Amino acid sequence: MGVQRHRGGRFRSARASVALAAVGILAGLLFATNAGLFAEAAGRQPQNLSDLVRAESMRLRETSEQVSELRSEVDALLSAQAEDGPVEPVSQEVGIAAGRMDVDGPGVSVQLWDAPTTDEPPSGFQPDDLVVHQQDIEAVINGLRSGGAEAIAVQGHRVTSTTAIRCVGNVLLVDGATYSPPYEITAIGDPETLSESLLDSESVRVYLQYVEAVGLGWSLEESEQLEIDGFEGNLALAYARVPGHAPFEEFTDGDEDES
Repeated sequence: MGVQRHRGGRFRSARASVALAAVGILAGLLFATNAGLFAEAAGRQPQNLSDLVRAESMRLRETSEQVSELRSEVDALLSAQAEDGPVEPVSQEVGIAAGRMDVDGPGVSVQLWDAPTTDEPPSGFQPDDLVVHQQDIEAVINGLRSGGAEAIAVQGHRVTSTTAIRCVGNVLLVDGATYSPPYEITAIGDPETLSESLLDSESVRVYLQYVEAVGLGWSLEESEQLEIDGFEGNLALAYARVPGHAPFEEFTDGDEDES
């Protein structure tokens, strides 16, 4: 019986050695796999929102620099074609309307900022009522447009037909660049008319009610001289179209959806 136990013990020892060897091989494969994954981590997209915003802001800056360089090359090529005849220049009115030209003159500056931080919001209000939102900035922009503003900028960014303004948490994204309050909106035009148009805006009046109720920030200043730079980014528009139809093609009665 003792021999039997001895043989069984050796058999178990052999099986244990094989198991340990298998574990070692699997551990090596797992280590190699993890190493490969970590090696690729630098190329992965960030998973949380704040890191994603920072990454996209950096990418935007790099893209904007490339656009500026390409625009300089285009200008140089156009100048080199002078022997083929002068290129008809863009009129000042068109350049200003498109946002490409620098503009200066009298105007107004508006600043918006969050209410002071408190442990508990005032009775009847939510924490969300204490911060400046996208619609508040849009209300100011629309009020300035109604007042005949020749040019508008948000945080120094010229507002054009392609400008995107978004709120992400308590930060503002303007064409992909991130900003924290206070937010400044400037406009060039008749200061008195712009101020009156702002204060006549129903949306702005609602915001001013929150200024009084919870302490949201508001500042409106008229100036005799402001400067707003032209937009240097891409103004190309992206739009949807019906497959098989040319862009903006008019439909016949037979093509219309009767539903």
